[in-house]
Amino acid sequence: MKWLEGESLSGAGAAECSPAMDVFETPTTVEVVADLPGVPADRIRVVFSEGVLAIAGQKLPSACEQGKVAFHLAEREFGRFARVFRLTGALDAGRARATLSAGELHVVMPRIDERRGAEIRIPITVS
Repeated sequence: MKWLEGESLSGAGAAECSPAMDVFETPTTVEVVADLPGVPADRIRVVFSEGVLAIAGQKLPSACEQGKVAFHLAEREFGRFARVFRLTGALDAGRARATLSAGELHVVMPRIDERRGAEIRIPITVS
């Protein structure tokens, strides 16, 4: 699976930064929220396959990181990141959506009503 500039997900195990992420569910969705300030949408990949949601990307250093400066404090992380989540239950990947707003990526995976074990009445046709 290709990600960014030739990076593969299997090679992304040694991430250079690890943004904070929350995974939660509602009665109708499973959702992931990731803190990605400063990461443009074209540097993020979100893929869902076989019950696994993968989020990968790269946070580039700010302009001051690239020049000659003397830091007094440096706490922000930069570099590549990749996170993989196995999501349970029946999800509708075709209706999934991801939005990036104010440095927050929000992925919403709608649930599909599971019918296993549910009683379904079968109509009888008289001929």
